[in-house]
Amino acid sequence: MTDELELQKLSGALRRMGWIRFWVQVVLGVVVVGVLVFNNVGSRLAANSARALGLGPGISLTTLAFLVLLYSGWQSWLVVRCGRALASAVKPSRGETGRLLKRGLLADLGGLTLAAMGYQAMAGSLFVQASQQVPGFFGAQIEGAGGAGRQVVGLPITAIEMFTVLGNTQVLFAHLIGLVFSLWLLQRVYRVR
Repeated sequence: MTDELELQKLSGALRRMGWIRFWVQVVLGVVVVGVLVFNNVGSRLAANSARALGLGPGISLTTLAFLVLLYSGWQSWLVVRCGRALASAVKPSRGETGRLLKRGLLADLGGLTLAAMGYQAMAGSLFVQASQQVPGFFGAQIEGAGGAGRQVVGLPITAIEMFTVLGNTQVLFAHLIGLVFSLWLLQRVYRVR
């Protein structure tokens, strides 16, 4: 039989950590939504929006990671409900609580994987774009032999592109926070005798 004091401590831990995880993921999710909306609007307004071709898959993977973050936030809310239930007369079993935490853990692992793949796609695209730049000569005329000049075509990395990477980093961090909290809570659940 589980000690009542241990159940009360576990109940408090589940509620506290569930709320912290939920609100951290909500705040970071709002940032990600803002970045994705701004990127969508900003890239349509940009004069040469088709030049960073590799950002598309990265943005798509970031969007998928955000959708998984929504599911993970819902799991956080369920953890809070489970913590409340542990303090009531009808207590969920250790197996039910463990399965709930494992679903959140798997969601955060999936979201981390999608966000990491999106980050790699964006970083690769921006690396190729940066490697094509000529330092200090963006669109400038360079005089060659015989007085004929040629136009140097540079594709500077824009703020919108860096903002997109920032959004991906936010969703990656939100899933990392969820993963750490899920692991800690899962360890707490199985430590209670």
